[in-house]
Amino acid sequence: MTDPRLSARTQQIAPFLAMEVMERGMALSRAGHDVIQLGVGEPDFDAPPEAVRAAMDALSRGDTHYTDSRGLRALREAIARDSEARRGVPTDPDHVVVTLGTSPAILMTLQVLVGPGDEVIIPTPHYPCYPNMVVACGGVPVFVPTFAADGYRIDVDAIARARTPRTKAIFLASPANPTGAVQPRSTVEALAALGLPILSDEIYDGLLFDGQRVTSPLAFSADTFVLDGFSKRYAMTGFRLGYVIAPEWACRSLQSLQQSQFISTTHFVQSAGIAALEHGAPHLEHMRGVYERRRNVLLAGLRDLGLGIPEAPTGAFYILADARHLGADSLDLAFRILEQSHVAVGPGRDFGAIAEGHLRFSYATSEAQITRGLERLAKGLPAL
Repeated sequence: MTDPRLSARTQQIAPFLAMEVMERGMALSRAGHDVIQLGVGEPDFDAPPEAVRAAMDALSRGDTHYTDSRGLRALREAIARDSEARRGVPTDPDHVVVTLGTSPAILMTLQVLVGPGDEVIIPTPHYPCYPNMVVACGGVPVFVPTFAADGYRIDVDAIARARTPRTKAIFLASPANPTGAVQPRSTVEALAALGLPILSDEIYDGLLFDGQRVTSPLAFSADTFVLDGFSKRYAMTGFRLGYVIAPEWACRSLQSLQQSQFISTTHFVQSAGIAALEHGAPHLEHMRGVYERRRNVLLAGLRDLGLGIPEAPTGAFYILADARHLGADSLDLAFRILEQSHVAVGPGRDFGAIAEGHLRFSYATSEAQITRGLERLAKGLPAL
């Protein structure tokens, strides 16, 4: 029974099921069991040493106070240079707002765009927090399915059909969590041509395989909000450092929201961001090569186990595998695998109704752990 003291809006926020599986796995580990985590999307690499040193130096010199609510000018200038280099579009540092991770950037962007009853189109399978944040703003998520057989490519005609007078924006994630899909340039250009604001989550840009490149809608539409950060590309999850590159018409509203809700982003952490942008490229390329090798090992192993993966993911560090022959309820299946084989995986239900019966596997862990996990699954899955 729901506590009547909770707001109706809060009661609509769904739990993050992959986290619940992970937390049960942590409890098993505390009880002495050897649990292999293949469900969590956190890099197992350390941050670039230059970023760590920059943060320590900033702390030593007393950079522990508020900054400009939009972020240090030097960091916003570095982000603008990096954006132009990666996206091929000149970026004004005054259009950048630095945030406490990418999640606040997403939330504030939705707060700028969405009011009660407004709709946001979300291609699915999708990152679980997108619809929760839309709901938190009083909006209505509208899901448009993508399919494994098509490499999870977005059907722009289906997006257009889902549009109504209440539609305020479209989410685009490329590379995507949980599918690892990278959208073709033609698809991104066609989405931009619809004339709606696009929330472009580019947090996994740089973690690309098989010669893939990310196309940002910023190249085609001035109404693009680029949502990005340092957590995945530079393995800086605990630094909590992200940003949004926004259209000019939204910048003042974003700044006001930042001032009211977060004041500013942690001072010394911003120095780490500058160092990562200036010196982190070799670190990123090393991680990318390791991830690609891990992907190949995990992909082959999961296919050998009979899980359905029509196309190899070409970005991020996830594989979404069809496991419906093992059970229609992915959460129940994930918990059974955890309890029996001591391998934690993500339930597909987290990522939308279309992903029910699937499991998300993360290769953000060592190749040795991936191999051990596959061996356990080979023994345990036939007994489920």
